[in-house]
Amino acid sequence: MALQPPGTGGTSAPNIAPKLLEAIQISKRFPGVLALDRVDFDLAHGEIHVLFGENGAGKSTLINVIAGTYSPDDGRLVYEGQELRHLSPHHARSIGISPVFQEFSLVPYLTVEQNLSLGREVSRLGFLSVKKMRQRAERVLAELGFDLDPRKPVRDLSRAHQQMVEIAKALLSKVRLLILDEPTASLTERETQRLFALIERLRRDNVGIIYVSHRMREIKQLANRITVLRDGRLVGSRNASEVSERQLVEMMTGRKIELLFPTIAHRPGSVAVQTTGLTVAGGVASDVDFYARTGEITGIAGLVGCGKSELIRAIYGLEGITAGTIKLDGQAAERPSPATSLSRGVCYFPADRVAEGLALERPIRENVSLVALRMPRYSKHGFLRLRAERNAARRIVDQLQLRPPSTERAVAQLSGGNRQKVMLARGLTRDFSLFLFDEPTVGIDVGAKIEVYEFMKTLVEAGAAIVLVSSELPEVLHLSNRVYVMHYGRFVAELTGSEITEQNVLARFFQESTRGLGG
Repeated sequence: MALQPPGTGGTSAPNIAPKLLEAIQISKRFPGVLALDRVDFDLAHGEIHVLFGENGAGKSTLINVIAGTYSPDDGRLVYEGQELRHLSPHHARSIGISPVFQEFSLVPYLTVEQNLSLGREVSRLGFLSVKKMRQRAERVLAELGFDLDPRKPVRDLSRAHQQMVEIAKALLSKVRLLILDEPTASLTERETQRLFALIERLRRDNVGIIYVSHRMREIKQLANRITVLRDGRLVGSRNASEVSERQLVEMMTGRKIELLFPTIAHRPGSVAVQTTGLTVAGGVASDVDFYARTGEITGIAGLVGCGKSELIRAIYGLEGITAGTIKLDGQAAERPSPATSLSRGVCYFPADRVAEGLALERPIRENVSLVALRMPRYSKHGFLRLRAERNAARRIVDQLQLRPPSTERAVAQLSGGNRQKVMLARGLTRDFSLFLFDEPTVGIDVGAKIEVYEFMKTLVEAGAAIVLVSSELPEVLHLSNRVYVMHYGRFVAELTGSEITEQNVLARFFQESTRGLGG
C-alpha cells in the first residue's frame, strides 16, 4: 500500500507545543574554530525537522551535541521539559535519542547481529544469550523490510547494506527522537522509498525526527520545517511549504545562485578508454562495450546497484575481470591495477571518501601527494623530497580554495566538501589524461557541488577525458556530452545531443528487460 509522503506532500505541520527538544543558544568551540555560535533549534513530537546548510555550517556539530557526543561550551538542551546536563551517547540512547550518522560506527569483523547487539547484549547468569540476540536482530530487520543476513560479517556488506545496519541499530530500542544524517546517500531507489515509509510510520507514532540532507527533492518531500545554518550560525527556520528551493540555497550560501551547472565547451578528440565485451567478476557488469573520448564528459546513468560503479572500478583495476578487453589510448591494458593505471594517466575518485579515498588521520599534504610519491619531482632514490611535496600541496590547496588552507591539518577535521576537495587535489599532482568520477558530489552541499563542477569543466576544456558515474540524474544530464544508460549490469542506451533528456533516461531505468544499445 502506498503511503502518503510526510511533510508538504499532504501532511500538515504538527502542533509544535509541547516541544520534544529545545537547543537554546548552543555554542561549541574546537581549536581555532567556532563551530556553533549561539544556535537555537527545536523539535516537536511527530515533526520532521530538516537541518540544511553547507559542509562546515555546523549541522554535524549540532546533531553530535544533541546525541551526547559533544558537550556544548555554552547553552542548554531541554528534552521533554527537563534540562539535560552532562549528556553522553549512552544516556542519550537510554532516553530515546537515536542517531544514524553519515560516517558508520560499525565493527567490520563482527556480524550484523553482533553489531546490533553491541552495548545492548542479552545475558543470563553471566553468559551471553546468542539465540535471543539473533531473534531480536531478525525481528527488527524483518520489521524494517531489510533483506540482510544477521550472521554475515559487516565487512562483506555493500555500503547500502551497512547503512541499513546503522538504521536498524538506531531503531533496536524505543525511539523518541531519531537523527538521520544523509541516510539515503548509499541507498537504492527502492530502499529509499522503504526508508521514507518507515519515517512516515515513526512520525505517526509521534517520534520527532531531525533529518540532515543536501538532496533538495527529498527535503521538500519530507520536511515540516527547515532550519538553515551558515558558518556556525542560525540563518533562519521556515515552514517547508512556504519556502522555495532557490530561497533555501540562497539562505545556505549567502549569495544568489543563478547557475548551478556550468556551460562546458566539449571538444571530443581521441578515444581515451575503450572496453569490448567487458564482464566484471560476479557478473554485476556484463558484456559492456563502451568508450570515452578526450575533451568530453561521458556520463553513465543508472539506479544504484546497476553495475556502473563496478565498471569504472574494473577499468582502474579495483574489480576483477572475467571477460573482455580494456584499451587506454589504443593500447591494451592487461590485468589493470591502480599502480599501472596511475602510470598510464588514469585518475580515479571513489564514491566512499572515508573507506577508500582518504587517510583521515593524516595531514592534507600527505593525502594530496599520495598518488604522485614515486615521481622524480617528489622523491629520489627512495627518499621523499619534503620541500617539493609541501610546495606542491600548498599550491594546489590554494588553487582549489580549501578551507582552512593549512596543509598540515588532519583530513578528519575537515567538512565533507573540503574532504572532497582534498581528494580532487590529487588530480593536479601529475599529468592525468583520464579521470573516473564515481558519485563525485555524494554528501556535499550545493556550494561545494558547484566547485566540483567547475573543476570538471577546467579538466575537460584542457583536453582531458572524464567518465562521470552519478546517481544524481541532473548531474549526468547537464554535464555530459554523451550518456550511457545502464540497467542490471548492461548498457541499454547511448544518448547524444537532444536525446539526453530525463524522460529518455528514466524510461531505460525502469524497463522490464534489457535490450541492445538504442533500445
